[in-house]
Amino acid sequence: MQIVYEDNHLIVVSKAVGEIVQGDKTGDQPLVEKLKIYLKEKYHKPGNVFVGLVHRLDRPVAGLVIFAKTSKALSRMNKLVKEGGVRKAYWALVEAKPTQVSGRLVNYLLKNEKQNKSYVVARNHPGAKKASLYYRLLGSGERYHLLKVLLETGRHHQIRCQLSHIGCTIKGDLKYGARRSNPDGGISLLAHQLSFEHPVSHQTIDLVVPPELIDPLFTSISQNTRG
Repeated sequence: MQIVYEDNHLIVVSKAVGEIVQGDKTGDQPLVEKLKIYLKEKYHKPGNVFVGLVHRLDRPVAGLVIFAKTSKALSRMNKLVKEGGVRKAYWALVEAKPTQVSGRLVNYLLKNEKQNKSYVVARNHPGAKKASLYYRLLGSGERYHLLKVLLETGRHHQIRCQLSHIGCTIKGDLKYGARRSNPDGGISLLAHQLSFEHPVSHQTIDLVVPPELIDPLFTSISQNTRG
């Protein structure tokens, strides 16, 4: 975890592969608790410290996550997320090159709670939810291809499921058909960039993952392709 942005209302961190944003059955310390300790020590706060999670990021995924330092900021950010006001850009290393350099994917997804996995289903399937995203090929290496992905919706495992459906499985993502796992147990999906209107100052906040925190394989393929 590295702090990328902080003010009186928000704190944004770059999450590492394997870190969890909130508590789960593993009992591992989540980022929410780590940030409470950090804020308590840094500002010598007595009593409980408020940290609210604005959005989630899967454990095997690295990248930017927003937290709120006040209940007012949390409420406003939750509203912003619901209205699509938080724009997220991801980088994904995939095993196969897409047939088109760029495009929009629209599918209907169904989450299997027991498997913790989503599937592409027919539009009229009970419980199906519409999922849409844009992707663009940024570059190719000897074995993998780098895509930039922009989300229009926020469904469970959306990027992983939709890219796998077109034959572009994310490197290391065994759950969705990858050939082999990554050494760190994660998948090569990075929440690379965030852009949103600050809930109090109303200024535009644009953030990217610091270069030193990006997997070298991403960097070697992207090189001069910034975006």
